[in-house]
Amino acid sequence: MLKLVKTTSRKAGLPPGSPVFIGEKVTETFGLDMVDYDTENISLTTPVRLEEFHLLKKKPSNTWIRIHGLHDAQAVDRFCLGFGLHPLTIEDILHTGQRPKIDHYDDYLFLVINLINYNDATREMSMEQISFVLGPSYLLTFHEKDDDIFDDVLARLQTNKGRSRKMGVDYLLYSLLDRVVDNFFSVLEKIGEEVEDLEEELIAEPTPETLQSIHTLKREMILLRKSVWPLREVINGLQRDETAFMGEAIRVYLKDLYDHTIQVLDTVETFRDIISGMIDIYLSSVSNRMNEVMKVLTIFAVIFIPLTFIAGLYGMNFNTSKSPLNMPELNWYFGYPFALSLMAGTAIVMLIYFKKKKWF
Repeated sequence: MLKLVKTTSRKAGLPPGSPVFIGEKVTETFGLDMVDYDTENISLTTPVRLEEFHLLKKKPSNTWIRIHGLHDAQAVDRFCLGFGLHPLTIEDILHTGQRPKIDHYDDYLFLVINLINYNDATREMSMEQISFVLGPSYLLTFHEKDDDIFDDVLARLQTNKGRSRKMGVDYLLYSLLDRVVDNFFSVLEKIGEEVEDLEEELIAEPTPETLQSIHTLKREMILLRKSVWPLREVINGLQRDETAFMGEAIRVYLKDLYDHTIQVLDTVETFRDIISGMIDIYLSSVSNRMNEVMKVLTIFAVIFIPLTFIAGLYGMNFNTSKSPLNMPELNWYFGYPFALSLMAGTAIVMLIYFKKKKWF
């Protein structure tokens, strides 16, 4: 089952800023690649010497470095220290259970967000932490695994489409955040289809598996809300940032991104209300089915109560031939057919009465 809280016990007793990876190992190797670009040229390379990365901070062109494989805490620590990142920043990068946030440092901005992925085959969600370090002319992104979530942004840089290469790394950061928010919309569309399927199943014939699916979906919506709600604060913090890292021209794009985040959050809250209502519908449906079963059993019980009385009355073995309270049916030739007819007539009359009352 999807974990909402990651274990942090391995950090117990360590000093603040200790580079310890917290999370699940989702890729085998540590790797990175670098995109260096300006308005005229772009190059994609894979540097191998981590000690030389501090030289990139002084380059006039824009640099985007993507790092994946955070389980190799030693390599990540060497790279970050070479870039002059604060030990607390390194600790937050390696601790993959962070709440989305933004931290301001003297020479860079640090952001943490959560990327939600949806598996179409298993219809399950997973969460990946992505960390951003924005400097004057460079952007670092730290991924838990080597995924393709930002490949379309890289393609726009390579084909020089739009404003990607005409603006600085702050616009690149906006583009990556926008891609993450767009991914939320894709996930919500698939969750919407799943909600519709569950609603149809609830109306048709709910089963215990239906309740389990609703419970799983409710946990996933908690995970979505946990990721989107603080993301709104992060984007709002970028809008209000007064440092030189975010240019004035980028603020209008951030405002639009903030509106999209609010839209995602509204959709998440709507789905949460629908799913909570689905649990009530399931419980009501199960209760109604139980009431229907009890009604049928009650009807049968009510029908057979007088029949049992008749059978018990004529089943008493008393010789009444000399009694003043004679029971002539016991010695009557048609006594047995009479008793059966009386039972059948009683049952038919009761069924007609129940039908007129619309009890079944």
